Amino acid sequence: MAGTTYVDTSVIVALIVPEPHSAAVAAWYERAAAELVAAAWCVPEFASALAMKQRTGHLSAAQAGKAWELFERMTANDLALLPVRAEDFHRAAVLTLDAASGLRAGDALHLACAEGSGAKVLATLDATQARAATKLKIKPMTFG
Repeated sequence: MAGTTYVDTSVIVALIVPEPHSAAVAAWYERAAAELVAAAWCVPEFASALAMKQRTGHLSAAQAGKAWELFERMTANDLALLPVRAEDFHRAAVLTLDAASGLRAGDALHLACAEGSGAKVLATLDATQARAATKLKIKPMTFG
């Protein structure tokens, strides 16, 4: 999938839920010309982020419901969801085994899926993930 941009869940959350980098992410999203992809892993990860924001009082149940609707609309229209393959899990494990990388399992899984998809760019708000992407020859697009 040459010319695609892999979108990390951190960017999706900031696009849909007010966060410090939401304005920058929204500006990028409005002018994005590349095909946008993410692993299907972002679905439970996004749901988890909404639940955490409810538990911490940052979102009401109604706000979380509206955010979920926007997420479903985005994945139906603008963001292609890629399957997570067994080899993606293995690659993520190998990336995570590098203790110096600082990668958490979920972020490593995103990187493995981005690499496996052939994406040339990774949109992320996570500095650790951005550094690791560079080592994989994937250009990180950051917003902060």
